[in-house]
Amino acid sequence: MVVSGLVIQLLSYPIGKFMAKVLPTTEYSFLGRTLTLNPGPFNVKEHVLITIMANCGAGTAYAVDIIVIQRVFYKQDFGFLANLLLILTTQLVGYGMAGILRRYLVYPAAMIWPSNLATVALFNTLHRREELAPGQWTRQKFFAAFAIGSFVYYWIPAYIFPAITALTLLCYIQPSNVVLSQMTGSQGLGLGVLSLDWNTITAFLGSPLITPWWAQVNIMLGFILIAWIMVPAAYYLDIWSAKMYPILTSKLFTTDGYYYDTLSILTPAKTLDEPMYKAYGPLRIATFFAISYGIGFAGLTAILTHTFLYHRKQIWAQWKEARGASQDIHYILMQAYKEVPEWWYLTLFCITVTLSIVTCEVWNYGLPWWCVLLAVGISALFSLPIGLIQAVTNQQPGLNILTEFIIGYILPGRPIANVTFKTYGYISMSHAMSFLGDLKLGQYMKIPPRIMFMTQLIGTFIAGFVNLITANWLLSTRPNICTPEGGHFTCLSANVFYSASVIWGVIAPERMFGSTSIYHPLMYFFIAGLLIPIPFYLISRQFPGTVLDQIHIPILLTSTGMMPPARPFQYANWLVVGFCFQYCVKRYYKDWYQRFNYVLSAALDSGVAVSALVIFFTLQIHEIDFPAWWGTNLNHCPLDKANFYGQVPSNKPKPAILQNNGNP
Repeated sequence: MVVSGLVIQLLSYPIGKFMAKVLPTTEYSFLGRTLTLNPGPFNVKEHVLITIMANCGAGTAYAVDIIVIQRVFYKQDFGFLANLLLILTTQLVGYGMAGILRRYLVYPAAMIWPSNLATVALFNTLHRREELAPGQWTRQKFFAAFAIGSFVYYWIPAYIFPAITALTLLCYIQPSNVVLSQMTGSQGLGLGVLSLDWNTITAFLGSPLITPWWAQVNIMLGFILIAWIMVPAAYYLDIWSAKMYPILTSKLFTTDGYYYDTLSILTPAKTLDEPMYKAYGPLRIATFFAISYGIGFAGLTAILTHTFLYHRKQIWAQWKEARGASQDIHYILMQAYKEVPEWWYLTLFCITVTLSIVTCEVWNYGLPWWCVLLAVGISALFSLPIGLIQAVTNQQPGLNILTEFIIGYILPGRPIANVTFKTYGYISMSHAMSFLGDLKLGQYMKIPPRIMFMTQLIGTFIAGFVNLITANWLLSTRPNICTPEGGHFTCLSANVFYSASVIWGVIAPERMFGSTSIYHPLMYFFIAGLLIPIPFYLISRQFPGTVLDQIHIPILLTSTGMMPPARPFQYANWLVVGFCFQYCVKRYYKDWYQRFNYVLSAALDSGVAVSALVIFFTLQIHEIDFPAWWGTNLNHCPLDKANFYGQVPSNKPKPAILQNNGNP
């Protein structure tokens, strides 16, 4: 359960209004300054700062997954201080980088950060009053109606009728047919699956009412090519003995189709035990998982080529000029305030990198100091090109595969070192993007930069403590948490995180993708990614103004990077909604689109977020389930989890060498 910044944005408005009415206006003197609990009416800038502070803590800190897999899967616990430093440093390194990249990713007008458009629309809806003719809907009335409707409706898919989150319409025809189940099941390729749950549709790609249509077309092309062409072709041609395993899962398998017992191949120090590994055999992964890795390889190198080809002149121009070219009108208006000097961000960056090294060296994360510097260097290298993508498309390619791959070669057989390196290398960039988006929001809403700096810093510290305290409480009080027996607490992201730690950390890329591995051909995707953007660039320059100008290879390749744990039906339904609003409504009902589109997005998100919070704290946390009936069964297509032969994987009996050794 995650309390998003949107919930805080929504709930803080009536609370702020109430406090402005009831708090005393008495003034106090302190250190020569006059202070008061109630300086006046609750205004939009106060509201923005509250929301930005909440955004710093929205979602679960990525480093929490390290803590979870250590305690649940690897049976380690480094203690509160080590965990706190890990969470704070992985977030604050990104903050330092964000400040340095402002001139490229915040100040220019072209860097719009689409996710902020719905946020700004909600602020304007709440704080501006409209005078319209009788019978016309104001934005406030529109927002209230759809937010309440979204709140009420979400009880149906979240509690009363969960089956409508994924109606496997085609699979109902013959659920005993394995191929039909794999192609049309919600846990398979999702053909024809209908979702009537806004939260399910937006869970991974965000609101389809915000992402520009040209970006959605690129996502659609990449999704169809990978999920509905490449994956089924490889699977049913039995490449990599694919038919032995389910078509889509993040689980790990033995060569004969059983689940892989990773604890059996670890030493007490949580490194690879070679004799045990040889006895248990090599690791195998599902076809979709394997192809996702290959496409991820290509996407990362394509980012570098694309950035050089399309953005080199822009980057160079802004490097030469202190504030860059084509500045946003919002930025020009912000000159009335004192800017945050870059040395503030540089100082914060240096301090947090130093603390990161101390954390990894003092506690046994297995990551030497130079590896920490390498991880931060990778994050810094990719932050600008990825920022250029996210600032205009609302999509963020990840660095998780690249960082796992590099450290897997440098320090093979060390899963905790691997995920720690990944977190510093990937999530530092991701947090930098989050901070940059908030800086752009502050620019839109004219928030003084120095107040923004302190707000983000304080919000990050508070979020770090809250994340850790919450994680410790859940890990200590919920039995079987993050396991199939854990009820509502199955921790999908932590399970994917754990699987990746085994693939890249325990087994290591040399065994997984080296010259003797069946997955070695995926390594050539690195080269393919470097080359693919070049012909599209040359053709678009030769024939400007054609549809090829809209082809964005990094988005096309990296769009499916969240599958698994995301499912194809979520992408398909997201694209359908996006087509309806970003193409049809925008084209044929332009006035309505300009007036209500972003308000509708904010209303639907707000209703779902508040409803999910109420359901969780009133029912789910107490394990009060709705009475069982057909609609509470999430999957009426059980064979979508089976292999080609209709067998659902199970645990493998341990070889004699493992039993005799006494390993778990």
